[in-house]
Amino acid sequence: MQDLIAQLLIGLGEDPQREGLLKTPGRVARSLEHLTSGYRLKVEDIVNGALFSVDYNEMVIVRDIGFYSLCEHHLLPFFGTCHVAYIPNGRVIGLSKIPRLVDMFARRLQLQERMTSQIAETIRDQVQPLGVAVVCEGTHLCMAMRGVEKQASTTVTSAMLGVFHDDARTRSEFLTLVRNSRP
Repeated sequence: MQDLIAQLLIGLGEDPQREGLLKTPGRVARSLEHLTSGYRLKVEDIVNGALFSVDYNEMVIVRDIGFYSLCEHHLLPFFGTCHVAYIPNGRVIGLSKIPRLVDMFARRLQLQERMTSQIAETIRDQVQPLGVAVVCEGTHLCMAMRGVEKQASTTVTSAMLGVFHDDARTRSEFLTLVRNSRP
């Protein structure tokens, strides 16, 4: 990968032997390995059996989960917050597992729309709740730095499964609680 990055630098008109760029191919390779580390993770390893039987059947929300990802179209960052809710149906997942799942999907070349659905579907498949809701709010540098150059724009995506899809009151309660997370 370092050789490819050196060739990229040459293609950009730079000299990879220049003092400031000598270690850049290695740094970029390590950075890309970290930013795409989600490919090397498995849902089963993240959940690691942290599913627990409960009598609780009210909404569970983990909100304001920060994420960083790379747009698969331009390899530029997009970042923001993710809000995840589910209504248990006899079991819950360890709370720390939800941000870890968000990170797993964010640390891949992504589309925000796909990432939102992947998070919701994974929670559904692992927990088998009555419903799952995911809302992601992201700022895309491919829109801010190039193309339309709209720095203040935010992209909001949602995935509503089960009762969050079927019941407008449940969906509204979730959206109200997420909206109220802002100071």
